[in-house]
Amino acid sequence: MILRHLPGYFLRGAFITAPVALTLYILYSLFRLFDELLPIGIPGLGLIATAAVVTLIGFLTSNVVGRSIFEWTEALLRRVPFVKLLYNSIKDLIGAFVGDKKSFDQPVVVRLSADSDVRALGFITRRDVPALDLPGHMAVYFPQSYNFAGNLVLVPGHQVEVLDVPSAEVMTFIVSGGVSGLGVGESILPPPQPQ
Repeated sequence: MILRHLPGYFLRGAFITAPVALTLYILYSLFRLFDELLPIGIPGLGLIATAAVVTLIGFLTSNVVGRSIFEWTEALLRRVPFVKLLYNSIKDLIGAFVGDKKSFDQPVVVRLSADSDVRALGFITRRDVPALDLPGHMAVYFPQSYNFAGNLVLVPGHQVEVLDVPSAEVMTFIVSGGVSGLGVGESILPPPQPQ
């Protein structure tokens, strides 16, 4: 009798264990990586040293001399072909979340077809794209669920509806595949527009 339920128990245990084990493994790997940066052998010292170096760089670049050195280094990185692509992409991605020009701060719902009620959640990254000669279109980024990727789609502005909800909640909702974020209760979608 119990043998018949073993596969079900195994799957249930895997669903519970896998996220916890993976999270702990990633944290452990990061902890070891930081510790290996310093060959002293004191557990946790690498993490503390890394945080101290990052803070020191932040302090040094807050004055004119440090900012000049940083700008010179950045200009050098922007001249090397492959490094330029990598550096600019990483800098823009980080800036999109925490910089002065946040790009993922305007969540929207997009009607995928004018004659359909199918909609997708995304974020406006540019309100117009004149370089592509698509008047009335905006750049909307659609993050993928359970993935650190997404798609950028140029959408006619009349198919984009701005949502009045926190961006972090929408991102959590999308990345989790609809399992987390936004809670339960009132609809976040604007009412359908008369056609």
